[in-house]
Amino acid sequence: MNNEEEKEQTKGFKVEDRRRFSAEGELKPEHRSPEQAEAQTPAALRQAETATGGERSSESHEAQTPKASSQPRETAPEITFATFVVGLSTQALVHLGELPDPHTNQPAADLPAAQQLIDIIAMLENKTRGNLDRDEQAMLEAILFELRMKYVERAQH
Repeated sequence: MNNEEEKEQTKGFKVEDRRRFSAEGELKPEHRSPEQAEAQTPAALRQAETATGGERSSESHEAQTPKASSQPRETAPEITFATFVVGLSTQALVHLGELPDPHTNQPAADLPAAQQLIDIIAMLENKTRGNLDRDEQAMLEAILFELRMKYVERAQH
């Protein structure tokens, strides 16, 4: 029994990170070609800086700097219940043809998609009943009323 326990303990498994890029977005050394690996060493970087008068060329700097980190990240606005419902209602208005489609910049009606979004908002109203404050409940009721009226209007034409 002791021998079986030892075998089981030595079995185990090996975890190997096979990702090609580091958390900073740079290619890991084991995935670089020999020329790339040599160009990325600190000595090669210092040599390139002294050859260009202390400044790296913009081409080599762009190749070494990930694009995502060169621009400051904007923080997304806080998602609240109200912003979520307003977002859904805006999508419904696009499908009703009340607002232009963001891709084509032209109004286009898609009544089945609008109906689905109105039903989703109605489902949210039912599932959140009793858990919303007065303002949220009033907003939800007003949005549903307006969307339903616009839907009926569009469906009749």
